[in-house]
Amino acid sequence: MLMRFSDLCQKEVISVCDCRKLGHVRDLEFDSCTGCICKIIVRPSFCFCGLFSGNDEIVIAFKDIKQIGPDIILVNI
Repeated sequence: MLMRFSDLCQKEVISVCDCRKLGHVRDLEFDSCTGCICKIIVRPSFCFCGLFSGNDEIVIAFKDIKQIGPDIILVNI
């Protein structure tokens, strides 16, 4: 399945452990040797266009992503 980064950013990230909305994808971290995605960086839901957020980010290992659906990304953290 091919997906653009902009499409990934539109999806809401949800924890399967407690059904909590974590936010939206803000950035990706790649392995420079393999070119594979290692981590996704999530901007918390309570941020308002980056204001009042400080350096709050949630870093999620790619292995913790359980499913990427049409509207959401389910993670196990």
